[in-house]
Amino acid sequence: MAKLTLGAIGVVYGDIGTSPLYAMRESLHAASHDGLTRADVLGVISLLVWTLILIVSLKYVLLIMRADNNGEGGTLSLVALVQRALNRRPTWLIAFGAVGISLFFGDAIITPAMSVLSAVEGGALVAPGLSDYVVPITLVIIIGLFAVQSRGTEAVSSLFGPIMILWFLTMAALGLSHIRDDLSILAALNPLHAAGFLVENGLASFIVLGSVFLAVTGGEALYTDMGHFGRKPIRLAWGILVFPALTLSYLGQGAMVLAHPETARNPFFLLAPDWLLLPLVLLATAATVIASQAVISGAFSVAKQAVQMGLLPRMQIRHTSETQYGQIYMPKINSILAMGVVTLVLAFGSSTNLASAYGIAVTGDMVITSILAIFLLHRAWKWPLSLTLLVMLPLILLEGLFLAANLTKVVDGGYIPILLAALLCLMMWTWVRGTAHVKRKSRASSIEFDSLLRMLEKSHPLEAPGTAVFLTADPEMAPPALLHNLKHNRVLHKKNFIVTVTTAPIPEVAEVDRIRLERINDRFLRIHLTFGYLEDPNVPRALALARKQGEKFDIMTTSFFLNHRSFRSAKGEGLPTWQEKLFISMTKGATNATEFYRLPTNRVIELGQQLTI
Repeated sequence: MAKLTLGAIGVVYGDIGTSPLYAMRESLHAASHDGLTRADVLGVISLLVWTLILIVSLKYVLLIMRADNNGEGGTLSLVALVQRALNRRPTWLIAFGAVGISLFFGDAIITPAMSVLSAVEGGALVAPGLSDYVVPITLVIIIGLFAVQSRGTEAVSSLFGPIMILWFLTMAALGLSHIRDDLSILAALNPLHAAGFLVENGLASFIVLGSVFLAVTGGEALYTDMGHFGRKPIRLAWGILVFPALTLSYLGQGAMVLAHPETARNPFFLLAPDWLLLPLVLLATAATVIASQAVISGAFSVAKQAVQMGLLPRMQIRHTSETQYGQIYMPKINSILAMGVVTLVLAFGSSTNLASAYGIAVTGDMVITSILAIFLLHRAWKWPLSLTLLVMLPLILLEGLFLAANLTKVVDGGYIPILLAALLCLMMWTWVRGTAHVKRKSRASSIEFDSLLRMLEKSHPLEAPGTAVFLTADPEMAPPALLHNLKHNRVLHKKNFIVTVTTAPIPEVAEVDRIRLERINDRFLRIHLTFGYLEDPNVPRALALARKQGEKFDIMTTSFFLNHRSFRSAKGEGLPTWQEKLFISMTKGATNATEFYRLPTNRVIELGQQLTI
């Protein structure tokens, strides 16, 4: 438990743990449009603290983290739970999942840029001459961070926990040392100050709410990373260390600003005495790198789940740890994230400018989580509808206010995550629609498997020794690779496996449920393989389980036949021309089936097929 809690502090809380670097500063800046008053400072601190209590403690720690899918959390796990509760996969549910994933990727691109910029900017307080080099230093750190991703995080992760513990203890100590600057700051723990600030400032408080929400960016990680550490360690870390440290930091910053209003320009770093400023900047930089690493690793995991659930094309996945199954590296995702982060740093130049783009992605993802939770509480947990709405509607209303507040920043940079999410949603919609269209076209140009069996009874192709495995998405139809083999080679193997691979709405499938056999005749065996959405679809290893059911399977006498499709666009075939071209470009970038299904390359035969779509 101690080891898991240490890991959770290092990985799960990296993002939300570095929010004091900028959340207080940006909130005070937004509140000081006509001068900063004592009531403004108390109101902002109260909003920050109670946002942590309501969004993180109440919603995620106490409620949402109970919704685990065999121990796994995250938007796609919630989608899978709702799918099982509804006993179907409606289009709106897939749309919710796609939007949630898209918003997560928007956050994954903005977080490293925002966090590292904030930390490096603190160095300008130590050496004012560094101001002109903030962007170059940030780019060096970020490029180095993405460059080492291929080596995996196992070696570095052992340092994450101790560094983040030191970070939280330092934050708490600095905050505690300044609370005595003005003890009246403790009144901010009363939520009436937050409510009074909103009422007194009316619509103007929307701008402040957009900045206040920066305090809980990374809150979704508590749920997303639950499968890596478990519910109890994450809750324990939040209650014992993270929440108290964050609260003390915000209270200390508020007390210091009340006593010395000029410190509002950068209240976090100005908490430290001069002799501690340089070590604090270095510690903050390390913490922001850890926060960035956590969100990058999360992006790899979410992308893998999206591929397994058929929302994105196959992509190369490398495992970087012999002991930790969840530690993976995806070169294509890493490159996309790196280019996105570097572009944002160059385009915005400072964390203050980038703050306008931050928050929309996270609030949108949180609102989606809350809406899906309504269906889960009512349909899966059998809560009465009245109780479900009583618990969830206030949370949705609160998150809706934050979303509306962040939407006021669209023109100033908030369009960035919206455009990123829209582009990714478009790609996922195109992939889902395109694969369904290809399946229909392929089915129309193929023949039913039963018809092929009747044809084989009349003809007598040559028999080849050994086993042939034909992968197909539609087991009711004859696999195109099998038809091509009969047509061009005029041979049929002694044993033929017709294999279909599906993904279950659970993280992992038990070995006993992995394989299902259906004997057709002496020559043909229909095999259904099922994998969880977090598993690698290793087909040869799964086929070896057939031995336990009396079927002989020897990899050395087996050939895998794959259908290699090439597509040609044609007008009036079902998809708009622009979508056809996008789908075809996505298929060209997809990882080949041999690598994705872990097939032995020296035993694979690919037969080509051109399909007009």
